[in-house]
Amino acid sequence: MKPIQRQALILDYLQQNGRTTVDALIAHFNTTGTTIRKDLTRLQQEGAVIRTYGGVMLNRDEGDQPIDRKTLINTEKKKRIAGRAAAFISEGDSLIFDAGSTVLQMVPHLARFNNITIMTNSLSIVNELVELNNDQVILMPGGTFRKTSASFHGSLAESAFSKFSFDTLFIGADGVDLTAGVTTFNEVFAVSQAMCQAAKKIVLLVDSSKFGRRSPNVVCSLDVVDVLITDNDIGDDILAQFREKGIEVIIAGEE
Repeated sequence: MKPIQRQALILDYLQQNGRTTVDALIAHFNTTGTTIRKDLTRLQQEGAVIRTYGGVMLNRDEGDQPIDRKTLINTEKKKRIAGRAAAFISEGDSLIFDAGSTVLQMVPHLARFNNITIMTNSLSIVNELVELNNDQVILMPGGTFRKTSASFHGSLAESAFSKFSFDTLFIGADGVDLTAGVTTFNEVFAVSQAMCQAAKKIVLLVDSSKFGRRSPNVVCSLDVVDVLITDNDIGDDILAQFREKGIEVIIAGEE
């Protein structure tokens, strides 16, 4: 496993489990103490974690991971989820893509579409859409660039989304809680709220590790989510509760 991938998984572990010990990380990742300490030193230098005596905790001010790290977590599950999500797109649609790592995996599936309009605040998604070299209309909202997520935020971005009406929003999350709803570590989450208000249909793309997590900032309630696409590790009880809320749940990987 490459250091950048292990470091991403360490942050993901801390998001799920909170403050932990170095020994617990050594056991969980089945590696040496030297390796884990090097990883933690790098993460501390980046401001992502806070070291304590014999342990480590997530720096909540840096709780949301860089997009290049997020793409290394549960990649195969994200690809399967993205593939199922693409089935909700038809020629002529107007779409919003948020800046999440799972939504980013949808881009390769868009090569077959020409007559669609996509608005996104993600520079990563725009760059990959351009590489498709077809006739799609690409819109960006402007705003303040945020390096961590490689995306644009702020009042300018929020205002831009409020001036349009789109068919479908494809959105990810850092956590999905049955009470709190769709949540994120991203402190500039108002642009995600603006996206939700601008779309007629909301499709939520999350792998099963996100269920039961409650990140600090609430993007929207589950009442406004129309479709949830996840992987087949979702628990039966959680699946039943989402369906009871009237949400269409699609399991990527099912025949």
